[in-house]
Amino acid sequence: MKKLFASIAVLSMMSFGAFAQDAQPEAESAPVEVAASDEAAPAAQAAEVSMHQVLKEKFVEGGVGWMLPVLACIVLGLAIAIERIIYLTAANTNTKKLLEKVEKALNEGGVEKAKDVCRNTSGPVASIFYQGLERYDEGLDMVEKSVVSYGSVQMGQLESGMTWISLFIALAPSLGFMGTVVGMIGAFDSIQAMGDISPIAVAGGIKVALLTTLFGLIAAVILQVFYNYIVVKIDGIVNKMEDASISFMDILLKYKSNH
Repeated sequence: MKKLFASIAVLSMMSFGAFAQDAQPEAESAPVEVAASDEAAPAAQAAEVSMHQVLKEKFVEGGVGWMLPVLACIVLGLAIAIERIIYLTAANTNTKKLLEKVEKALNEGGVEKAKDVCRNTSGPVASIFYQGLERYDEGLDMVEKSVVSYGSVQMGQLESGMTWISLFIALAPSLGFMGTVVGMIGAFDSIQAMGDISPIAVAGGIKVALLTTLFGLIAAVILQVFYNYIVVKIDGIVNKMEDASISFMDILLKYKSNH
């Protein structure tokens, strides 16, 4: 999973790097294109400007110094989120079918055969069952303690990386707001240097300030959607783990009473 995360992060950085590099020439050539197309209708010009082009131009206008940290937040946050989604999808086991296989294996071949079923099944639920079966000879009390303890370990693995996503959710708008403050300070410095309030003089600083805030909020909103989706998936898997663990103990109790 670490290699997968690294690959996603590298690919994302390359894609967004190309995004930022392509934006500069397009932003510089925009006035020439408008001047060359004076005869075209305004509606046709608006239709030709894609959202992708607008975002690239605004990214450059916001200033590389403040936009790159925000960009790094969303790239790294998305990389972790995608890795988590892939991991959780693979960890989502059909617990009902697994319980049926374990019960059948216990009745046909005993504990060792049930271990083989758990060993050959991926996911945290199968791992918990295997740890419980490892302690079967020590009594059902030890099995229950093992299931509870290893269940906590599996929950920690499911929630791995979530702290980083929440950090990037908080960091992206904070960086945007910081850029806003710096831009506003620059605008007031221009007013102080001129000794007069000129809209043209302060418009650039205010525009940069608002753009950094905008991109910071966009990054936070996107990551928040992924974060909530991952939390829902984790809650679903944890509920299945708890329910399956109770059923697993019932199966072992029934097996022990019959043997």
